[in-house]
Amino acid sequence: MYAITGITGQVGGALANHLLDAGQPVRAIVRDAEKGKPWLRRGCELALAAMDDAVALKAAFSAAQGVFILLPPVFDPAPDFSEARSYIDAIAQALQAAKPQCVVCLSTIGAQAGERNLLTQLGMLEQALAGLAMPHTFLRAGWFMENSAWDVAAACESGAIDSYLTPLERRIPMVSAQDVGRVAAELLQQSWQGRRVVELEGPQRIAPTDIAAAFGRILNRQVEVQAVPRETWAERFNAQGMKNPVPRMRMLDGFNEGWIDFEGDGETAKGRVELETVLRSLVERNANT
Repeated sequence: MYAITGITGQVGGALANHLLDAGQPVRAIVRDAEKGKPWLRRGCELALAAMDDAVALKAAFSAAQGVFILLPPVFDPAPDFSEARSYIDAIAQALQAAKPQCVVCLSTIGAQAGERNLLTQLGMLEQALAGLAMPHTFLRAGWFMENSAWDVAAACESGAIDSYLTPLERRIPMVSAQDVGRVAAELLQQSWQGRRVVELEGPQRIAPTDIAAAFGRILNRQVEVQAVPRETWAERFNAQGMKNPVPRMRMLDGFNEGWIDFEGDGETAKGRVELETVLRSLVERNANT
């Protein structure tokens, strides 16, 4: 039995589908039983647990051949990352108590960075789980291609998208959620000892100009990309309702300045899904809403 957290999201859902397609038993861990019903219909076992409830998580992880951990995203964290700490403490306690056969944890490019930023939460998770007795793998994924969902409306309506990533021509590691789910499923079914780090990116690195060009091909129109000036970030993020935009701003600084990158001393994996495939799906979804 493979116990999957985050199964109602893109990565967890893709992971579960790969396991089910391979004939593997899956335990869907959800906070809301209603959201778990589609997975019940797929033949999954259901476990109810909030990610900050160590007792419920222990029960959900117990007798599992493998557990997949997806830390709930906190995009506007408190300065001390207190929300993430509550999740991490519960996850660590539950894993130590349940003792599944192995653990695969979704981490991120730049988890090892010393500068505090939005991704520090996943670095904290890696540190907390580093002492696990059972085999465990941290799957460090690149920038998600699906982040371009925020650009679909602008690309369709005005033919101009904004980018916080600069320089606009510089390519960085990006990957699709589908590839992350597929690789996580493959890792869960492997045998290994100790701690592993697997760095995952897509078929090729991608620049903001590549995203604009791909939108242009899909929409059959010219799509331009323009850099958002750094001095306007705080005002923009505050207008979106953020209370503490500094971690998000420092994350973007990290990509732009180069200190958020792969560490380079672990295993590497390549995705198969191309950027244009992801963007086409996002455009089609937008058209159907």
